[in-house]
Amino acid sequence: MKVGIFGQKDNKTTLKYIHILVEELLKCNTTILFEKNIYDYFIQKYPGYTFDTFTGYSDLDRSCDMFYSVGGDGTFLRSVSFVRDLNIPIIGINTGTLGFLANVQKEQISEAVKQINQGAYIIKKRSLLKVEASEKNADLEEINFALNEVAITRKYTASMITVETYLDDEFLTTYWSDGLIISTPTGSTGYSLSCGGPIISPNSKNFVLTPVAPHSLGVRPLVIPETTKIELHMGSRSKEAVLTLDSRITTISNTTKLLIRKCDFQIRTLHLNNQTFIKTLREKLLWGQDKRNN
Repeated sequence: MKVGIFGQKDNKTTLKYIHILVEELLKCNTTILFEKNIYDYFIQKYPGYTFDTFTGYSDLDRSCDMFYSVGGDGTFLRSVSFVRDLNIPIIGINTGTLGFLANVQKEQISEAVKQINQGAYIIKKRSLLKVEASEKNADLEEINFALNEVAITRKYTASMITVETYLDDEFLTTYWSDGLIISTPTGSTGYSLSCGGPIISPNSKNFVLTPVAPHSLGVRPLVIPETTKIELHMGSRSKEAVLTLDSRITTISNTTKLLIRKCDFQIRTLHLNNQTFIKTLREKLLWGQDKRNN
């Protein structure tokens, strides 16, 4: 078996658990391929290892059987930019806090590697969003997709922005708000949830539009089919707004039109057999913790 490893280079806790992961993988005669930045820090802390490295999507070995993301959900989202359409399953080892995407706890590394080596896991596919802009934007030329959400928000705090929204070429509404989030089911437990959006099961073929602090009591989140073409026209007293794709941020002018639709590839995520979305909701959001259930 051959695996890739990625983590945040400036996190000492992450390095500790990457070392544990490496030791467990070597016991299974696994070939390891490290992301270059984390590898440089890793061998400073734990010298004596020699592994091949990659720096990005273009030189990630397509022969990898899986990709380990060690960190939190943010690290998992950054892993997507390496894997993209290579069809390499990503598994998240959670060394962060909540961990919806990185749902293997750091204390479970040894058992997780054992289960994976035995084939005791399932692969699930996750839809992504793709963004096209009417005006040239260097930040969108190479990476114009998002696993969690695409959000357009005001750049300055002085005033609201307006987002004129069309679904399949039909006018929906103009959102007067601090912004608008277009979320996948995967991202429904993230930014969208904190703004009042619904939780959507990962296997649902839907997206959700969630306004950020809308200046209207009648405006609510809207669930739409993932086949919908979404077009946004931004207006603002400011000349610029912020466009966010997961953790990547760029600035767009208020004359830019955005076309958002389902991406033409999916991300494969690896889950141990005892992991389910419902179980994750119970554990992460503390559902079922009411004393009346005891």
